[in-house]
Amino acid sequence: MDHTKKQLVEQFNEAASAYDRQRRKLIPCFDDFYQTAVSLTDEGNDAPSILDLGAGTGLFSAFMLQKHPRAKLTLVDLSGPMLEMARTRLSGVPNVTYMIGDYTTCEYREKYDIVISSLSIHHLADAGKQQVYRTAYALLNDNGLFINADQVLGSTPALERRYKQDWRRKVESSGLSPGEISAAYERTKLDRMSTLEEQLVWLKQAGFSDVDCFYKYFNFVVMAGWKIDTEK
Repeated sequence: MDHTKKQLVEQFNEAASAYDRQRRKLIPCFDDFYQTAVSLTDEGNDAPSILDLGAGTGLFSAFMLQKHPRAKLTLVDLSGPMLEMARTRLSGVPNVTYMIGDYTTCEYREKYDIVISSLSIHHLADAGKQQVYRTAYALLNDNGLFINADQVLGSTPALERRYKQDWRRKVESSGLSPGEISAAYERTKLDRMSTLEEQLVWLKQAGFSDVDCFYKYFNFVVMAGWKIDTEK
């Protein structure tokens, strides 16, 4: 495990117990962000197999379960304490597998109908993001869907400054304590964000079809693509 990933594990282990309580205050567009992501999934299948990369406390998976109550879930995360929070959140839910580990190097033994990730892939370098997109494509069944709800870098330095200023202004008026705000700022030092434009290209290069950004609020975006069986 490289130094950056060790730092991520340490910071998210420490933040696990308060993570969910802080989410709405750290994501100004919380409801639209997650609701848009879930709305991309098909209505007809209430029991899809779903892989959640960087699942954390299981928040995104829990939203998916509201629409697909019989889903088979696999949650992968580097942080054991974060996944323990996910176990608590999803206690009583059948067909859930928890994997503590690095989703960029895990060995996956099955394919999935949907691969999701939220607020995780931006911690990877450009090459790592591209590899995850290729891996997600390979892990999907035909007509499967990949959703990445994440943060992106502004496409110009001026835009990036505006994104940061807006987020800081909203976080600092959110009611979080000074210590919580300071910890959130410290976690952003490990961000390795790429632009939206770059990532849409990388998704297409990985093989995805109908790639688009379906939601954008400053640097919070929902991007997705499908694995279309072109031989049918």
